[in-house]
Amino acid sequence: MARWYIIHAYSGFENKVRDAIMAEATRLGLEAGVESVEVPTETVTEVRRGKKVQAERKFFPGYVLAKLNMNDDVYHLVKNTPKVTGFLGSSGKPQPITEAEAARILNTKEEAAAAPKQQIKIDYEIGDSVKVLEGPFASFNGLVEELDFDKSKVKVSVSIFGRATPVELDFEQVERSK
Repeated sequence: MARWYIIHAYSGFENKVRDAIMAEATRLGLEAGVESVEVPTETVTEVRRGKKVQAERKFFPGYVLAKLNMNDDVYHLVKNTPKVTGFLGSSGKPQPITEAEAARILNTKEEAAAAPKQQIKIDYEIGDSVKVLEGPFASFNGLVEELDFDKSKVKVSVSIFGRATPVELDFEQVERSK
């Protein structure tokens, strides 16, 4: 019966380790011993050079999950794969994890997507007078013009040299004037 094991690999080489294990299992005819090899990842949006970019991020850098029918051949196949330092477990012996634990690790991406986005609580609304707490306009007072909950931004009209100037700030950068 196949069980899930956690393989410790060099950080940054998880995908190469996965591919090498699958290729070596095929070459040696051990496909029945190696059912699945997974690298738990999620897609995140990062801002690079002012542009939003989709990137893959590993949940557990340096670790690969594998569903194996463990025997001596499969053990040596994984252990002798380049960039593999061993199995997770005590005294060098591979310790299987439960099916539920493996499902939790592999489904973390879906759970994160299903979780509701955390709404930031703010104590001001459009038309309220607010004080800027940080940034280049710290200690300025202004009026709230717009609230953008998707981006967590607030547009505040601040008086600079006697002219009303709209400034976009994060929700945390302003507070209601007392």
